[in-house]
Amino acid sequence: MDDQKWMARAMELARCAAEVGEVPVGAVIVSDEGELLGEAHNSPISSNDATAHAEVLAVRAACERVNNYRLPNATLYVTLEPCSMCAGALVHSRVGRVVIAAKEPRAGAAGSVINIVQHNQLNHRCEVEFGLMADVSAALLKAFFKARRKKSKNSINVNKPDVSAVSVSGSAE
Repeated sequence: MDDQKWMARAMELARCAAEVGEVPVGAVIVSDEGELLGEAHNSPISSNDATAHAEVLAVRAACERVNNYRLPNATLYVTLEPCSMCAGALVHSRVGRVVIAAKEPRAGAAGSVINIVQHNQLNHRCEVEFGLMADVSAALLKAFFKARRKKSKNSINVNKPDVSAVSVSGSAE
């Protein structure tokens, strides 16, 4: 499996989210044969749906693609550590492996704050890997929130910060 390739795609999706004013998180689900099953970026603001996180939307797309509610041999690539809702969706859909770029120290549910995806009392545990392209994800998030804070001081449209200076090719510019 080409982890770098798929995480780079998740980063592209995160940039797309930022460009439309969403928190820049992208997620890609790939089969163990390397086939793209589902992908998405955050869209709770634009969809008026609190559950429209990148991971949940990617799981929905992947399940629809394989015509099954379970994804036992699939790998999720995500730019930011899943929250508890998304971690629960990963457990319920039986995703086998989760590759996470950046940790989420405030709400991460794959080990940073709590660990839902590997909790011993649950009926499924995901293999978890952190750090692939973490610097790129962190730079994208930092640029997004910095621009958003700046715009909130200068205008009423805080939903579309400029993050064009952040490269998604594998390193922060």
